[in-house]
Amino acid sequence: MKNILALLLIGSFVISVNSQSSGLTNTMKSPYAKMHNLNLNDVSWTKGFWAERFDVCKDTMLINMWRIFDDPELSHAYRNFEIAAGFEKGEHKDPPFFDGDMYKWLEGVAAVYAITKDPELDQLMDKFIETIRLSQREDGYIHTATIVADMNNPGAKKGFEERLHFETYNMGHLMTAGCVHFRATGKRSLLDIAIKTTDFLYNFYKTATNELARSAICPSHYMGVVEMYRTTRDPKYLELSKSLIDIRGMVENGTDDNQDRIPFREQKTAMGHAVRANYLYAGVADVYLETGDKTLLDCLNPIWDDVTYRKMYITGGCGALYDGTSPDGTAYEPDSIQKVHQSYGRAYQLPQETAHNETCANIGNMLWNFRMLQLSGDSKYADIMELTYYNSILSGISLDGKKYLYTNPLSQTADFPYNLRWGNFRQEYITCFCCPPNTVRTIAEANSYAYAVSDKGLYCNIYGSNTLNTKTTDGNEISLIQDTDYPWDGTIKLIIDKAPEKAYSFFLRIPEWAKGASILINGKQSDTKITSGTYAEIKGTWKKGDEIVLDMPLHARLVESNPLVEETRNQTAVMYGPMVYCLESIDLPANTSIYDVVIPANIQLKPKPIYMEGSKVVALEGIAKKKQSTDWNNRLYHEVKSGMQDINISLIPYYAWNNRGNYDMSVWLKLGGY
Repeated sequence: MKNILALLLIGSFVISVNSQSSGLTNTMKSPYAKMHNLNLNDVSWTKGFWAERFDVCKDTMLINMWRIFDDPELSHAYRNFEIAAGFEKGEHKDPPFFDGDMYKWLEGVAAVYAITKDPELDQLMDKFIETIRLSQREDGYIHTATIVADMNNPGAKKGFEERLHFETYNMGHLMTAGCVHFRATGKRSLLDIAIKTTDFLYNFYKTATNELARSAICPSHYMGVVEMYRTTRDPKYLELSKSLIDIRGMVENGTDDNQDRIPFREQKTAMGHAVRANYLYAGVADVYLETGDKTLLDCLNPIWDDVTYRKMYITGGCGALYDGTSPDGTAYEPDSIQKVHQSYGRAYQLPQETAHNETCANIGNMLWNFRMLQLSGDSKYADIMELTYYNSILSGISLDGKKYLYTNPLSQTADFPYNLRWGNFRQEYITCFCCPPNTVRTIAEANSYAYAVSDKGLYCNIYGSNTLNTKTTDGNEISLIQDTDYPWDGTIKLIIDKAPEKAYSFFLRIPEWAKGASILINGKQSDTKITSGTYAEIKGTWKKGDEIVLDMPLHARLVESNPLVEETRNQTAVMYGPMVYCLESIDLPANTSIYDVVIPANIQLKPKPIYMEGSKVVALEGIAKKKQSTDWNNRLYHEVKSGMQDINISLIPYYAWNNRGNYDMSVWLKLGGY
């Protein structure tokens, strides 16, 4: 009888959760959220920029990545699971964080399935999930590197013995994938695995020593644990999420590299490994959304200021340094300086050729700002979301969806005197394969960031042609069509199909760069106050066929950096809407160096649609200056040569660089003619 009752309760739980929210994050019951995600399938891209990226994702990115994972000669990612499940014999190979990379891919598949309902994707997920289930220990622990080693030599290997084994990182991505898969399919298969894992982690941290607590490296599990709480409402998961923050201050011999040298509540600046930092900040923001613990915001707010105003690239990229030293983020005794890799540097330390900007760090920046937007309703966070999406996230994958960047430099030249550790150009396979599946899932989920709802109305965060069918927070249906060629055109049209009978508000994000924006309602000028860097509220009683048109004039604009950024002093970058542009040497006359190009302050740049790899891209064309070339062979310094000549240039969006071959590239160019 008890078993039957338990099954009935489980069934009612499934119905309840599905009826509440099937979103990427489920903040409908988060008491400190100012806005909430929509369901995974509420928004569908219809045409234009994001529809094209989504189609490449579903038709190429996902299947190509499965081919990589499923080929043991190329990658041992899936074979490791097959060995752990007992399907194959052999040793674990490749990095220990490969489990998490496959979970990220699985989450991306689930997000695409939520839109397409493709049965082949469903079958592929079922196949992998069953392999995961058979790989999991009875106590909930799952990490193929440990499990395979123990199978081959029983008793020789235990969990959490090596700090750099990334167990909790893998588990965190399993939790997130489990929640998204459950919401996309209604199946509990992966969620039940994630529940066992989260229970294991809860019990582990209740008994773990301070030294074992150091295993919380690259803390994706902070976001994962909170999302498990939102999905199951199991209070012990919320308890775990809070203790995960507290335990960071108890770690013995902590490091800036892992953000645990000092307690989190003492951190006021960004330091250390940028991926681990941004994942931590995003997870802490999730905990705030559930608890309202203001001591967390007392840290997150100054850290955000430090990143955004002193340590973030113009593309939204994070993590300036391949290798650095702490303490660059805060003050310590000199004998405590440590080596930190893939890290935030000092304030205003933003090198170009050697910029690290790991794609995962940039995605972490977006995830963090997304959560800051939810807890505040402040559009400045949506501006950073958009900046990272269009520039330092999309740059991580080629236009055809088959080649990847691990790092995202802002300048590249064949004359650079040594090879950088992670290569200079896109590759079909990267031995550290964490960024490609992260990029793919983030592109698959872009529709989930487009809108949000609150008791006040509907928020438009990321623009793109789509259809929206959702419900307001009080259960009324709302449907609309968004028609736009954004980001290549600044006109966004919202056509109402269904709306609440009572007065309802639409909040249109006016990006900080959008000067002179205007709004028309059914063809008439709106008297709504429009301020760049805020949401414009359009309130009214709506009927089928009503139109709201937001017009944001687009023009190329020259941007300069704070002069304390010495690497870009007296240089300029070009932006067009949310897009950062770059110059590739393929678009210059023969024997012309990109470093000899000078951008006049009064340059007139005109947009021109072109196609690259079948993808529409808007180039910016104009007349710049070329200074006389200098022979730098065996020369460190040279007397300046006078005289310049006109030269035609064509700039392309930064995310599209290195799609036409390996050419020199630069975002920042010499500025002249003030």
